Amino acid sequence: MTMAKRDTYTPESLLAVAVQVFNERGYDGTSMEHLSKAAGISKSSIYHHVKSKEELLRLAISRALDGLFAVLDEPRAVEGRAIERLEYVTRRTVEVLMDELPYVTLLLRVRGNTDTERWAMERRREFDHQVAELLKRASADGDLRADVDVRLATRLLFGMINSVVEWYQPERGGATSDEVADAVVRTAFAGLRTTG
Repeated sequence: MTMAKRDTYTPESLLAVAVQVFNERGYDGTSMEHLSKAAGISKSSIYHHVKSKEELLRLAISRALDGLFAVLDEPRAVEGRAIERLEYVTRRTVEVLMDELPYVTLLLRVRGNTDTERWAMERRREFDHQVAELLKRASADGDLRADVDVRLATRLLFGMINSVVEWYQPERGGATSDEVADAVVRTAFAGLRTTG
């Protein structure tokens, strides 16, 4: 007598598989069949954990967004001069990105094709807006170069941070998250800070 395969997946481990498949195939290109094959479980077992593919997307994106928004509430993000807070938020954003790499990668790839994706894009804009406000305050305090447009600096800063998902491969070794965060902060703020 053979035993039926027991579903050993937890919601967390199923989510990790789903994020991997979403990142490889794209959310729109992923079916529940793809997810069940990747997980090695039946579609009905997946539905035991979640109601839909979009619920998996929302859970994954929420994990990335929750990590990013938590940074904004940390003491060093809310106390002190705006420039120090901005540097801290930049460093911690890079660290969250690297710690939650597959989840943040998925967040950065959503295009607004579903309600969940539109919600995620709105939340990303809200996060970006709060960081942009720190840049504006640092500029108003005289801590950022006057010859650099704040809106352009905001886009360049996010471009540098977000590009990490395209090249960082922890499985290949190389730079640690601390080293990457240090390099981003040094590179960005050497060009943004006023001297003196």
